[in-house]
Amino acid sequence: MSDSSLLTVILNWRTPEMTLKAAEAAAREMAGIDGQIVIVDNDSGDGSFEAMTAGIAEADWAAGRVEVVQSGRNGGFGAGNNFGIRHGLVQRDFDFVYILNSDAFPDAGSITALLDHMAQMPTCGFAGSYIHGEDNEPHLTAFRFHTIGSELEGAARVGLISRALHTHIVPLPIPAETTRVDWLAGASMLMRREVLEQIGLFDETFFLYFEETDLCLRAQRAGWHTDYVRPSSVTHIGSVSTGMKTWQRMPQYWFDSRLHYFRKNHGGAYAFAATLAHVTGACLWKLRRVIGGKPKRDPDHFLRDLISHYLKSLFTRTQREPSKIPTLSVRKEASS
Repeated sequence: MSDSSLLTVILNWRTPEMTLKAAEAAAREMAGIDGQIVIVDNDSGDGSFEAMTAGIAEADWAAGRVEVVQSGRNGGFGAGNNFGIRHGLVQRDFDFVYILNSDAFPDAGSITALLDHMAQMPTCGFAGSYIHGEDNEPHLTAFRFHTIGSELEGAARVGLISRALHTHIVPLPIPAETTRVDWLAGASMLMRREVLEQIGLFDETFFLYFEETDLCLRAQRAGWHTDYVRPSSVTHIGSVSTGMKTWQRMPQYWFDSRLHYFRKNHGGAYAFAATLAHVTGACLWKLRRVIGGKPKRDPDHFLRDLISHYLKSLFTRTQREPSKIPTLSVRKEASS
């Protein structure tokens, strides 16, 4: 087992009981590891902070190594995790930061497997787990970066196009062994502190979605790679806080995040081409639905909302604001 120190951050949004269960599972897997757990309540406003504080005070498993803090605002996934990371690193220079979803529960040996992998791979910046549901069905959590080709392929859902653009398909087949990937879902991700000091934390311009993609891309461009560690297994319920499984219509912040990702990382012309590719693919899918009776797969009004959002962005400053990427310099200033 690695003798590195570990800061675990769990973000809560109105799921206090489940968050405490996730923290308990993490604490169990951190037995023998030099570490601390910080639970961040992302300004739930429903009594979550008080309930979790009381729960930790009464929990034998917490044993003085779990702290509940209040972010003071709901700035989204990245901002909430950033708050917890900075809070923990102000107190101590942990070697690694582990972010865990409030609806994710590390299986036996999962955290140790991530730490051991990092110890063996000094150029690995981020490492993520094999994620499965309560029914043991694997979840898609290993991905390629988004491209113009992936926008066309993902929207069109045409076999011929998918075969031609197979190297652009974003979701990767579930890896059977540890492998290098472009990016990972943030449900269970270990991050090297050195990398965060070099590239900064999550871009808080993203409220939800694409923030992990952006972080992994920044790491890759700085010379670090991201690995999917198959021996690390985590049980994940999924979409408990976001309610994504029951969405009737894509929320505004998803479109904001998507467009910010493309514009920030590839430029305005690329973002336009990616959006045009998605619209083209979506039109092809609509044609297939009419001709072949294919089932509906997109949320209500998705194509109209995508086009409308892009056109509106051309006349507003919202998507042109600079990225909000906090650095870890505040840790050094606060501790000096």
